[in-house]
Amino acid sequence: MKVYYDEDTNFDAVKDKTIAVIGYGSQGRAQSLNMKDSGLNVIVGLRPNGASWEKAKADGHTVMSIEEAAEKADIIHILIPDEVQAEVYEKQIKPYLKEGKTLGFSHGYNIHYGYIVPPKGVNVIMVAPKSPGAMVRKTYEEGFGVPGLVCVEKDETGDALDIALGMAKAEGLTRAGVIKTTFREETETDLFGEQAVLCGGVTELIKAGFDTLVEAGYSPEMAYFETCNELKLIVDLIYQKGLAGMWHDVSNTAEYGGLSRSERIINQESRKAMREILKEAEQNDLLLALKGSSEELKEKIMSNMSTRARAAFEEELGFIGAVKVKDVEAAQRKIVDVVQRLVDTGKIQLADNDEMID
Repeated sequence: MKVYYDEDTNFDAVKDKTIAVIGYGSQGRAQSLNMKDSGLNVIVGLRPNGASWEKAKADGHTVMSIEEAAEKADIIHILIPDEVQAEVYEKQIKPYLKEGKTLGFSHGYNIHYGYIVPPKGVNVIMVAPKSPGAMVRKTYEEGFGVPGLVCVEKDETGDALDIALGMAKAEGLTRAGVIKTTFREETETDLFGEQAVLCGGVTELIKAGFDTLVEAGYSPEMAYFETCNELKLIVDLIYQKGLAGMWHDVSNTAEYGGLSRSERIINQESRKAMREILKEAEQNDLLLALKGSSEELKEKIMSNMSTRARAAFEEELGFIGAVKVKDVEAAQRKIVDVVQRLVDTGKIQLADNDEMID
């Protein structure tokens, strides 16, 4: 595994290029400001008069429409949500691509699963901070940075990796170190980590522990402290000292109790479920998620949405798998078409017991 640091990189491949950051959310703001403060020529592409337009201007950016930014830029770094990237790309970015330009991403989802297929002659790279945007900016301003990933899916100009490393250096990532990986590895491990451990696994573990205590008659306040509040303290120890360091620092009672009972919670059934979740990520979990009738699917999606997302979904069945559709059946057909194309080209494989949706 190759790790790059500041001394391994320079700005030669990016210093004379215009970089358009598309989007100004947490990552868009942090990455664009860091690159601008490092001396690179950065512009920001946004929806005119959108919520982020004035914020980006107030931060000192040159702001223009997505189309104008895509036309003007040599490097187009797409930092809008995964579920809208494909349509924005098709309508507002693709028409302005030409040979020698570079498309950048911070997550490989749309490239890896084939929702965005850039034309020949265009580089495809990833520069991905392994941290929320606020911390990317904070650590940069403190003179350090967060770790990150770089990878190249297509190198049409011969210097795509140098471009990715130059951007990573400008964002402060090479101060901590960036790992060279692939779009496939980043996408599939990221989805697995979010679903099985970081977001899905941890939250269910907290809820199960909390419910167990409350149902047994303990106060919700005590249950919260023991199953949620103290979790941060343990995670901080693991972050600072590793698993062994954490076991060393907790009490003897906590160490014995944890080591003697942990496999009753995370057991072979849990590990089997994790392997299944990884398999779904490897095969594109949208295929599996979209099985079932339209009403069943709608209910499944609605029950797992935030209030804000649910309101938007109720107003209009929108982006499913980065394809805008008017109904769920159409979404199923669209996703099946995409997956079948990926299977036909050998980019993904279905297990023997998996079937395409009729």
